[in-house]
Amino acid sequence: MNLIIIIIVGGILGWLASIVMRTDAQQGIFLNIVVGIVGALIAGFLVTPLLGGAPITSGSFDIMSLLTSFVGALILLAVINLFRRGRVR
Repeated sequence: MNLIIIIIVGGILGWLASIVMRTDAQQGIFLNIVVGIVGALIAGFLVTPLLGGAPITSGSFDIMSLLTSFVGALILLAVINLFRRGRVR
C-alpha cells in the first residue's frame, strides 16, 4: 500500500516540478512519476542534510517531506535541462 502512495505522490510532485520547469509538454504521466520518485531519492541524498526532514521514499508524508521531494524533482529537471539544452530554463 505504501508503494502505491509513493507512486501517486511522486507522480503529482513530478508533474508540479515539470510545470515549474516548463517541461510539462515534453513529458507524459510515466515520466512525471519517474521524475517525482527519482527526485525524492535525490532529495534524500542532497536536500535532506541541508533542509532537514525526510523524502517521501522513506514513508513520511508531512509538509517538509513533500517540500524536500519537490525540491529534489526540481534539481533533477534542472540537471536534465542543463545537459539537454546547455542551460537551465
